[in-house]
Amino acid sequence: MNLLIKTGPAALLPQWQELFAEFAPDLKVGWLDDPTIPVESVDYVMVWEPRPGRLAEFPNLRLICSSAAGVDHITSDPTWPRHLTIVRMASLDTAQRMAEFVSLSALGLLRGLKRIINAQAERSWQYFETPRSARETRVGILGLGNLGRRSAQMLQGIGFITAGWSTTHKDLPGVESYAGPDELEAFLARSDILVCLLPDTPATRNILCARTLALLPEGAGVINVARGGHLDTAALLEGLESGHLSGAVLDVFEPEPLPADSPLWRHPKIIVSPHVASVASRRARAHYVAEVIAAFERGETLPNCYDPVKGY
Repeated sequence: MNLLIKTGPAALLPQWQELFAEFAPDLKVGWLDDPTIPVESVDYVMVWEPRPGRLAEFPNLRLICSSAAGVDHITSDPTWPRHLTIVRMASLDTAQRMAEFVSLSALGLLRGLKRIINAQAERSWQYFETPRSARETRVGILGLGNLGRRSAQMLQGIGFITAGWSTTHKDLPGVESYAGPDELEAFLARSDILVCLLPDTPATRNILCARTLALLPEGAGVINVARGGHLDTAALLEGLESGHLSGAVLDVFEPEPLPADSPLWRHPKIIVSPHVASVASRRARAHYVAEVIAAFERGETLPNCYDPVKGY
């Protein structure tokens, strides 16, 4: 069985080969864009942003594994083989790292981390007090999939009053559940810190717009770790300038990399990170994909498959 990989630089291929040799010794692992590998020999791929048309070149391809939780970097190619299943990256490590980043961001907004960083850069000693603790702060998570659920659990463990919004109601102990368009306004109105972890679909694009941001409580913070297309940047900046919003942590952008002239880089109330919120270790990703391929070979139902009807 042949597995081709494209995630990170090609120089990392020996590390991937070593990891898959441990977890799936029967797999022969190569690089996606290696011209010496016959296209008809390829059974599986694990990819991030394959070049348009590349996946359609493999006539015997059986399964596509995304090296990330999202799949839009695959489905944006109009030629991707639609008869094949795409499995999203949903390792325990992916969810754990996302939850860590969301918790870090929520605490950073709560405790004025950006203000501290700015003062340090200016060598300015600025004493200030934090108005409330996590136990008095309501966090709302847009999207309660694998990543959202783990984030909710960790935030709740820290002490935040946690709720989530999704297409259908979810049963998570201690997490208040909101669902559907009719409950979105009430969910936003109770979210002192709003976390976006939604999939990128036509229905969710631009969901963080002037109308929805205005529904947040005065002084709310925003964390976007989903996709750049969810956020209306102009509306965010307006909310920060007016004082309605107190700060933001942004890990995703449109386009990426974030252009050097973007005002987001320089804004005193925004922390920018380069799409690193939930990058699982190579070991975790190799283990997960090896397990998925083994389950596929046994004819089992696969987890975390892309649903073209839902768009995620």
